[in-house]
Amino acid sequence: MKRKVILLFMMVLVLTGCGNANLTAREIQLETDICEICNMAISHPDYAAQAIFNNNDYQVFDDLGCLMDFLKSDSANDVTIAYIFSEDTGQWIDVKEAHYVYNADYWTPMNYGVLAFEQEQALTDYVHENGDGQLVSYDALLTDFKWGVHTH
Repeated sequence: MKRKVILLFMMVLVLTGCGNANLTAREIQLETDICEICNMAISHPDYAAQAIFNNNDYQVFDDLGCLMDFLKSDSANDVTIAYIFSEDTGQWIDVKEAHYVYNADYWTPMNYGVLAFEQEQALTDYVHENGDGQLVSYDALLTDFKWGVHTH
């Protein structure tokens, strides 16, 4: 009986451990992190993105456009959450919650020109100060947005 209780207890521990996904965005490692899509080093972490999978693995991206390219692929089926670095707060934010603006003249590492903001007012202020921009929803970025060709 004692063996069964110990075995049951160990099974509960194993199963509980499997369910504890760490969904926290991790710090970018400038020396070693490489974009999953374009294979470029993450040299501008303020524009970086990352996807965290069900098994706690992650992939990093040097530009929002690279992340979106990845999220459209079959490889993204096991993604639990994806983060983008916020232009206004300098914090990781859920890509589904961010506010986006596009302008071909906005600089990003791969020249996609799409910036993410946590606060809608900060986005409005940025557009006012830096030139016209087209507001874009997360769903549009995944479906009908014309990303164009990125350059290195």
